[in-house]
Amino acid sequence: MEDWERLLVGESRELRQVMHIIRMVASRRCTVLITGETGTGKEVAARCLHLAGGRARAPLVAVNCSALPENLLETELFGHVRGAFTGAVQNRIGRFEQAQGGTLFLDEIGELPPPLQVKLLRVLQEREFQRLGSSETVRTDARVVAATNSDLLVAIEQGRFREDLYYRLNVVPIRMPGLRQRPDDIPLMARHFVEKVCRNEQIPVKSLAEDAVAKLRDYLWPGNVRQLENAVEAAVALSGARPILTAADFPLPAPARARSLGNGELPLVAVPDHGLDFERTLAALERSILEQALRKTGGNKKAAADMLHLKRTTLAAKVRSLEAEAVC
Repeated sequence: MEDWERLLVGESRELRQVMHIIRMVASRRCTVLITGETGTGKEVAARCLHLAGGRARAPLVAVNCSALPENLLETELFGHVRGAFTGAVQNRIGRFEQAQGGTLFLDEIGELPPPLQVKLLRVLQEREFQRLGSSETVRTDARVVAATNSDLLVAIEQGRFREDLYYRLNVVPIRMPGLRQRPDDIPLMARHFVEKVCRNEQIPVKSLAEDAVAKLRDYLWPGNVRQLENAVEAAVALSGARPILTAADFPLPAPARARSLGNGELPLVAVPDHGLDFERTLAALERSILEQALRKTGGNKKAAADMLHLKRTTLAAKVRSLEAEAVC
């Protein structure tokens, strides 16, 4: 196992698919777009892409596109020359130049302001840019990896994101699965985080009781990997000197997966007082799920079937059925 592979903990089919894509494209210069819910490890995947290829010896430079206002983000990315604006008392090298020969990771790319979307598109197309306040052209060899937890296709429909930039970024897509999509990986990750926390705290490594493993595996994990790591860190702290972590050490803030509507969970579909057409509502829900999966995978039925844990033939049959209904 290579060093970068140790950063992605798990043995599920979903995670193996992510690792396969990383192996295939790590040595290439092509742009990669990593999508997934908050806390699924998009930045870890970007680091793996960097470490697995020939750019590992060069810098990995990260920029959070939602953390800075537009004027500061522009100089952060492209740099500026002395006198470019009030307060620019010296030249500044931007992140693109800092990442020369390496990887530039653009997190929360969906929050990039429209004027900077135009400039980023040009950099991706021409592999060159100009520092703010300068007419000198700077060539760049930084490999761009972008990430987002938002649906960029929806942002395009709403006019918040450029479609041409989306296709420039989405050359190689990587979808990071949520923890609820790979429950068998949860015990492995929990033990990994227990070892990590105990090592950092310089205390003997604790073990997980069976009831703790069952509780963690059955939880929905809306905050995904990040939430799991935080929960483990809290459990280690709250367990004191005890060598074993039990379910009671994990006071998780929401019900587990095996829960019913009777305990206060909001229903997926609200039933009005006058009732509803069950079959029509169920068909509409199924159509919505299929359309979302196909949209997220660019129409790739095999990838959509994997995302929904369906056989490809099953998904194809459902799509044909919905298409037939639409014609009728």
